[in-house]
Amino acid sequence: MTGTPLARLRKKELWLPYLQCVLESRTVRDAAQVVGVHRTTSFRWRHRFVPGAMRDRPATLSAIVEVDETYRLESQKGARNLARPPRKRGGVAKRRGINREHDCLLIARDRSGRTLDFHTGRGQVTVAQLHECLKPVLQDDVLLITDGAIVYRHFAEQAGITHEAVNVKAGIRARGAIHIQNVNSWHSRFKTWLVRFRGVASRYLIHYSGWQRMLDDRRLTKPAHLLCAAVQLG
Repeated sequence: MTGTPLARLRKKELWLPYLQCVLESRTVRDAAQVVGVHRTTSFRWRHRFVPGAMRDRPATLSAIVEVDETYRLESQKGARNLARPPRKRGGVAKRRGINREHDCLLIARDRSGRTLDFHTGRGQVTVAQLHECLKPVLQDDVLLITDGAIVYRHFAEQAGITHEAVNVKAGIRARGAIHIQNVNSWHSRFKTWLVRFRGVASRYLIHYSGWQRMLDDRRLTKPAHLLCAAVQLG
């Protein structure tokens, strides 16, 4: 296990039962109780196994690719020293609209169901971030479909990618095959699934989106599959 995310983890005989808890989307405390480990061990294992397994992701997206971002209020859950006054029960942003108090999660999904996720940081996504995240994974002949945000148009023009926009704000949901309903459905499933964890720290947001993507892809369906992916075996 040297050089893998599982290096120096103990109680190897409990790894497969714990990974079954991952497949069942159990909370930290619930998984700890089922497997018989302390909750801090359960937390540590979650953030070793899940990042390892979520490396199982497509290299590129092809044909028709839908892209849209979703935003979550920044969270410092679990931090010992907050960089701001604490919020009551999660709280709300001080200002209306999307701002630096929100984490941006960018999702790209093609019509075959292959999905990629990117945590671009705080505030609205930028053209530079789109180049960094999307340009390496989009094939040259893709049709990129997004909402009407101007950053996508600028990105597509600069990258030489065919682009269609859906004016969602005007109430237009689709123009035939031109829609972003697949990626928005993924957003909806992710938000619904995330409720059980009662808040997710911003620094771990990409772990949870990767976890949901892994479950949604239905490629790694057994504990042994997750274990092999986590250590980069065949």
